[in-house]
Amino acid sequence: MSRADARRELLNDLLHAGLARVDGRRCVQEALSRPPARPEGRVWVAAIGKAASAMALGARAALGEALEALLLVTKPGHVAPELRDGRAVEIHESGHPVPDERSVRAGQRLLEWLGSLPPHVTPLFLISGGASALVEVPNAGVTLEELARVSREGLATELGISELNSRRARLSQIKGGRLAARLGGREGRALLISDVPDDDPMVIGSGILAPAPGGDRIERQVIASVDMAVEAVLAAAAERRLSARRAARRFTGDAGRLAVQFTHELALGQVQVRVWGGESTVRLPAQPGRGGRNQHLALSAARLIAGYPDLMLLAAGTDGTDGGTDDAGAVVDADTCGRIALMGLDPDDCLRRADSGAALEAAGALLRTGPTGTNVADLVIGLKLSADRR
Repeated sequence: MSRADARRELLNDLLHAGLARVDGRRCVQEALSRPPARPEGRVWVAAIGKAASAMALGARAALGEALEALLLVTKPGHVAPELRDGRAVEIHESGHPVPDERSVRAGQRLLEWLGSLPPHVTPLFLISGGASALVEVPNAGVTLEELARVSREGLATELGISELNSRRARLSQIKGGRLAARLGGREGRALLISDVPDDDPMVIGSGILAPAPGGDRIERQVIASVDMAVEAVLAAAAERRLSARRAARRFTGDAGRLAVQFTHELALGQVQVRVWGGESTVRLPAQPGRGGRNQHLALSAARLIAGYPDLMLLAAGTDGTDGGTDDAGAVVDADTCGRIALMGLDPDDCLRRADSGAALEAAGALLRTGPTGTNVADLVIGLKLSADRR
């Protein structure tokens, strides 16, 4: 195995250590096995988001026969085969990242589900990122096209996830605490995987399980966040006797600017592994190419580490997707831009056209994980490893 391949494998191992710590199945099962433990009596579960399938499997493992009904709303291609066994499971594969007719149907079904809750059951909500687009019931007078436009504009600009979700909630009958209000004071529980900066239930999934304006009796618990994934990466690095350091705070802002910051810290620092968690933004041109914010960040970093053979950087979405692609992100090194040039592409031009995916594919730098069972924003892992440690 070449040195570059060995380092890429190392970065992949560190990434997967982080993903394993925030796996939806693991986190739900753990949460339901410790105080306040699992709900009493029979339980109906509504699992919504990109990690909904894994979270539902965790609930099934923890609740056993007490799980009476399961409503699952997730992204196409994200349903675990084990959940297609018909055991009181209702599955909706809905629209994402822009809401569509499927999203509205799923939202209406969620309201019907709430209205049909028997008196003897406890509702358990499993919420992860992606819920904003996957379920929706628009306010009176708000069209589906208006909902879609808000999402498209948010994705195309440098709008942060908190502001985007706030705008979505203002157009909705079920976001921003309105769904919780429909329970009418009934007890319930919500377990949330956070992909937002402050892990605020008012923002996760545009507040699909935010507190009702007049108060409610739902117990909420954030069971996974990007900070937990970062700590797991650090632990995995320590097990390999690598010096490692995390960033002081979660990152946000322009992907190109962040690439400058990260590569600067990696090149000038003494530690071998640096870990950042957060979510960047990219302002898209009128006709963007292929890629996502992590691919844009990775390609921007590749330009800066060209000629630095000890440096390598991985940038990935923890849900296994990046932008509108099925690639999680990319792993770049000192030779990435050279390989892109050999294939007849210009990295700078690809960045201007938001076509980072095409350039990274030409270099063999794209990272594909498939659906990961979680969604806690993005991880960036930098490696500084000299030849004598290959």
